[in-house]
Amino acid sequence: MEHTVQFLKCLADPSRLAILQILAERDSYVELIAAKLDLTPGTVCYHLKKMEHAGIVRCSRTQFYVIYSLHRELFDRPLSELLFASDQTTERENAYRQKVLDSFFVNGRLTALPSQRKKREIVLEKVAESFAIGRVYEEKELNHLLLDFYDDYCTLRRELVGFGFLEREQGRYRRTPKDPSGD
Repeated sequence: MEHTVQFLKCLADPSRLAILQILAERDSYVELIAAKLDLTPGTVCYHLKKMEHAGIVRCSRTQFYVIYSLHRELFDRPLSELLFASDQTTERENAYRQKVLDSFFVNGRLTALPSQRKKREIVLEKVAESFAIGRVYEEKELNHLLLDFYDDYCTLRRELVGFGFLEREQGRYRRTPKDPSGD
């Protein structure tokens, strides 16, 4: 979140936006940018350092100059990704997922099926990861594989189908390539 705030603050300045326009055309150095914008080199340097700290621009040294360039990959991303995606949120989700898995699996075997829907989905996703996407499994083969995870393989099979991890057709099962949560 802090990085996003820094990024947006940098864009909220007319001088910085003008510098970004110049850098969008081509990489440049402080003195040339200052001349184009009728600003002092010190002012341009100040703005460039702020933008560099926010990750908007990068700098590299040549023989006599420090050349600044736009961090183009940042601007190729959708704005919604910048505003709403958070590494911290992903870390929390991964930690929660791991905590659920640690609670319900012991030595690779499922101890119980969670009653909460989200936890059950996480556990079923873990089980489904052991099946090849698109491969067709006969019911007997699938039952045998599920028995390695959980004694009540019938319930496990039914739940995998219900959550969309497996498709059933005429006693055959296939791991679906789609994300069952719809994301």
